[in-house]
Amino acid sequence: MTSVSAPVREVLEGPYLAHLVTLNADGSPQISVVWVGIEDDEIVAGHLGSWKKVQNLQRDPRVALSIETGRPGPHGLAEYLVVYGTGRITEGGAPELLQRLARTYIAPDVRFPPMDNPPPGFVTRITVERVSGNGDW
Repeated sequence: MTSVSAPVREVLEGPYLAHLVTLNADGSPQISVVWVGIEDDEIVAGHLGSWKKVQNLQRDPRVALSIETGRPGPHGLAEYLVVYGTGRITEGGAPELLQRLARTYIAPDVRFPPMDNPPPGFVTRITVERVSGNGDW
């Protein structure tokens, strides 16, 4: 496990969409755009259903996550962060996490998910093993 540095934490707490890569049963990549946050030194994402990414993580915990920061990098190219790690799925807690993340991704006073009695869903928790990308990480 790698401790999450302040610059990485800043990106993970920002309004940047992440591309979560999990592995299908045949070894091919499956990519989903997700909202992310950080709890302690784990990256978290919420899912209301047992989508393909959830099923993949329950079978194979290896993940990669990429995030563009919206800032120019050292050579004028877009700065981005890539995280490699191990994911695990916990049941429940998705609506609460998504509500918290929606304040960053949509608006401070938004209600999300926009439904009464959302399902408990699943939370992905990613332990960071390695960080790379174009930027000062």
